Amino acid sequence: MAFAKRIVLFLLLNFLVVLMISVILNLLNVRSFITAKGLDVRTLLIFCFVWGMGGAFISLALSRVMAKWTMGVQLIDPNTKNPEEAHLLSTVYALARKANISVMPQVGLFRSNEPNAFATGPTQNRSLVAVSTGLLNRMTPDEVKAVLGHEISHVANGDMVTMTLLQGVVNAFVMFLSRILAFALSGLGKNREENSNSGFGSFMLFTFLFEIVFMLLGSMLIAAYSRFREFRADAGGAHLAGKDNMIHALQALQAAQKIHDPRTEQPAVAAFKIARPHKPGFLWLFATHPPLETRIARLQSTSK
Repeated sequence: MAFAKRIVLFLLLNFLVVLMISVILNLLNVRSFITAKGLDVRTLLIFCFVWGMGGAFISLALSRVMAKWTMGVQLIDPNTKNPEEAHLLSTVYALARKANISVMPQVGLFRSNEPNAFATGPTQNRSLVAVSTGLLNRMTPDEVKAVLGHEISHVANGDMVTMTLLQGVVNAFVMFLSRILAFALSGLGKNREENSNSGFGSFMLFTFLFEIVFMLLGSMLIAAYSRFREFRADAGGAHLAGKDNMIHALQALQAAQKIHDPRTEQPAVAAFKIARPHKPGFLWLFATHPPLETRIARLQSTSK
């Protein structure tokens, strides 16, 4: 099962991150939040904030580069003579201006039979909007315009930065709370006089286990916000390109949702794609996108 594989990879990645942090702390002899008198909560909070927010913002800063590399996005030259590329550029630019974006985003294409698109980038003025060849081949010009309006709405709403801030806060909370609980359960404070290596080993083990649990819970929170911003981007796309066009675009995605390209599941861009497969049962708690039928019904119920 694909989701089970992702969970295994998540656990492995988390273990490697914890191991990396431990090695770095040992090499630098940094355990300043564990003192002879117990746990220095203030120092620990600063430590977790720096690591948690730092990692999230590094990912954001590299988002455009990673998207181009992992997805094979080819940027369209603003001076292109290709009529299809020129039309795509002019559509994106017109929507961006309508959304009051002052600096035009980069526009790119990636080869995939799966009809999809995404927006990413560290700031509104350094954004990237990319569409698949499958989307251009399977949708009408009005439907493509609606999809682009959806992605431009993500850029205009600052969703990339907001998601990064939320991820950073969750990271910091996970690191902080897991270490507080690990310190309490490991008995490290009681054993400081003996400088017990076993106590620190237990501390690291409990930290690893608590981080897994809290990261899973944090992932649910992030996914819930992500679903909210998808509804908001749909509304933005309807405003920029027309409600009927946005509905028709989502219906076209619904009709083609069995077409799946594993390459488009890259973490750097997956949450910002216009559509993702619906997760069954309790797995919907980790879904970054609401079901397409729910999104269509939401738009249909709104006034023009």
